[in-house]
Amino acid sequence: MKLSRERRRAGSVKQTVLGGLGALVLAASAHSGAATQAPVFASIFGDHAVLQRDQPIETWGKAAPGASVAVKLGDKAVQAAADGSGRWRAQLPAMPAGGPYALSVSASGATTTLHDILLGDVFLCGGQSNMELAMANATNAPMDVTYSANPQIRFANIVRETSPVLQEEFKTAPQWQVAGAQTTGQASAVCYHMARSLHRQYKVPVGFVNASWGGSSIQSWISAASMRKLGAYGEALDVVDAYGKDVAAGMRAEERRQEAWWASVDPAARAQRAWANPEFDDSAWPAMELGARWNESSIEAVSKHRGVVWFRATVELTAQQAGSATQLLLGQIATADTTWVNGVRVGAGINWWAGRDYAVPKGLLKAGKNVIVVRVLDDDNGGGLVSPADQRVLRAADGSSIALPLRWKYHLGSHLKAAQPPTPWEPPTSVTTLYNGMIAPMQGFRFKLAAWYQGEANAGAAQEYRTLLPLLFADWRKTFAQPELPFVVAQLTSFGSVATKPGYSAWAELREAQSVSVRNDPHAGLAVTFDFGDRSDIHPGQKAIVGARLARAARVVAYGEKITPGGPQAVSASRRGKDIVIRFTDTNGGLRTYSSDMAIGFEVCEKDACKYARASAKGDTVTLHGAAAGHPSKVRYAWADAPFINLFSADDLPANGFELEVK
Repeated sequence: MKLSRERRRAGSVKQTVLGGLGALVLAASAHSGAATQAPVFASIFGDHAVLQRDQPIETWGKAAPGASVAVKLGDKAVQAAADGSGRWRAQLPAMPAGGPYALSVSASGATTTLHDILLGDVFLCGGQSNMELAMANATNAPMDVTYSANPQIRFANIVRETSPVLQEEFKTAPQWQVAGAQTTGQASAVCYHMARSLHRQYKVPVGFVNASWGGSSIQSWISAASMRKLGAYGEALDVVDAYGKDVAAGMRAEERRQEAWWASVDPAARAQRAWANPEFDDSAWPAMELGARWNESSIEAVSKHRGVVWFRATVELTAQQAGSATQLLLGQIATADTTWVNGVRVGAGINWWAGRDYAVPKGLLKAGKNVIVVRVLDDDNGGGLVSPADQRVLRAADGSSIALPLRWKYHLGSHLKAAQPPTPWEPPTSVTTLYNGMIAPMQGFRFKLAAWYQGEANAGAAQEYRTLLPLLFADWRKTFAQPELPFVVAQLTSFGSVATKPGYSAWAELREAQSVSVRNDPHAGLAVTFDFGDRSDIHPGQKAIVGARLARAARVVAYGEKITPGGPQAVSASRRGKDIVIRFTDTNGGLRTYSSDMAIGFEVCEKDACKYARASAKGDTVTLHGAAAGHPSKVRYAWADAPFINLFSADDLPANGFELEVK
C-alpha cells in the first residue's frame, strides 16, 4: 500500500528539530547523505492525544528510508528501523493510566515531540448522523458545553474522507482537543456523554475518536477483504477497484453494471437508453419548469406517474466556458438519477437529500450546443429535480457558474417500482470506501471499546444486517488486532410512522437485527433508545440518555462489572392454558407499566396475521390474556417504526422490542 502525502496541522503539534536543522523536514537527497529527513508520527498521534492504558502501545510514522528510529514516551523508550519507503513502526510497553507525558521520535539527530499525552481509555465511535450529531446541537447544549471543561476528557474528529483505495494515512490530520467551552460543541454528543459517564465512573483519562458520516450505510465501513466474503458484493467491489486504478475505466464498468440492472427490471430500458444520445430528436417532447416533485405538478399525466421520467436540457457554451466548466450541479433529485453530458455518463445517485455534484471530464463540453440528460426514478412520494433553479448550474474551477435552462424537455418512461443500486464508490451508500479513508489509517491504534450508532440507512434490509453487523465487529477487531474488542451498539430510536394496527415495520426489523447480533456476541452490549426518540425528527436531541446507556453496557462488556447491561429482554414465550406468558431477564427488580395497569404494544401472530393482545406485567413476566386461543406462532412487542410503549424495569429502563416464537 502506498502512503498518502503527509499533512501536519499548523500550530497544533509542537515539533523540536535538533542538530541545527533549519526546517521541520529537510528533503532527503537521492544521491547524497547531506540532507536529513526529520521523523514524524502518523497523524492520529498529536498533542493532547490519549493512548490506551494497560496495553502495548503501537506507534508508527515516516522517517528517512532505512533510518534508525528511537521512540520515547515518558521514561519508556524503544528502537525501530524505517523500511525502504521510510515507514517505521515501534511498540512501547503497556503503561498504567497517567500523564501528561511527552511522546517523541528521533532519527539522525532530528526529533519530533508531541506534548500533553495522557494514558487512559480510548473509545472509537462510528456510524451515521446520530453518532455524528455534535454537542452544539444536542439537548441542553448551552449548559453542557459551557461547563464541560475537563483536562482528562479529549476527543478527535476524523474528517470525512472517502477513498476507493485503502489508505495508510489520513488526508487531513485529525486534531485532538481537550474538553472545554470552546471545543466540546464540536464533539459527537453520544460519544461525549458516554465518555463523560465512564470517566466519572472510573476516574481515569478518557479519549474518543469519532469516525462517522451522516446517511452512511454499514457497507461503507467494512473492509473490502471482509466484504468479499459475501458473494453478493463481488461485482461492486470489482468496480470500486477499477475506479481506484483508473477513474474512466471505473465509470465505464459501473455504467455496464447499472445498465444491466435496468435491463433486468425495465423491459423498455434498452430502447429508452437512446434518449441519452445528444443527437436524439426531442422536438416532440413537451417542456416543464423544474423545482418540485412531479406529484405536485399541475400536469395531470406527470402528477399521477410513478416510475421513470427522462429530462433533457440544451445549453449553449462559448469556447471559454466549455473549457473552464468542471462540475455539473443539479441540486436534490427525488429519488434516484442517472446523468449524461453529451452522451457520456457522469454520475448517478440514490439519495433524495443529497445534492448531485458530478465531475465533468475535461474535453467533454464543447463550444456551441451541449446536451444534459437525466433519467429519474421516483419513490412512492413522487420524483423530480426538486431544488430551485439557481442550484442547477455548470461550475468552473474558479467558482463561477453558468446557469442551466429553467425549462427542460421531459418524457414519461416506464411505470416502475424498484430501488436503483447505489454507485459503489459514492458515499454515503458506498461499499468499503469510508473504511478505506477513515478507519484503515488507524490500524494499530488500540481502543478500550468501539461504540456503533447506525442502521437508519439499512432499514428495509434487516435480514442482511444480521450478517453485516457481526461482519463489522469481526472486521474492526481484525483491523486493530484486538480479537475481543468490546462493542456497544445504540439501537435505532423511534422515528416515522406510528401504528394503528399491527403490520410491517422496517425499523422494528432493523432493531431486532441489532438485538440478535449483540445477543450472539459475548463481547457486545446494546443500548435501547426508542423511549427517547422523536417520531417527527430522525435526529432526536436527547443524546445524554443514549450516551449513559451505552456507558452502562460498556461497564459490563468492557470493564467486567457484574451489573445488568440494560433494561428488560424477553427470553421466552410459552402457552399457559388460554394465555401466553413471556419471561424477561434484566428487569432489575421487576417489570412495571407506566400510566396504565396494562402493558401496551404487544401482538400475537398466526404466521403473518397479527393482532394486538391484552397484556399485564407481574414480576419478571408479561401475560397475554387469552392469546393462546387458535394457533399462535409468535409474539411481538414494540413492532412499529415509532412505537408507543410503557413497559419498563424497576430502575426505569425500557423493555426491548422483540419477536419470539411461541413454544
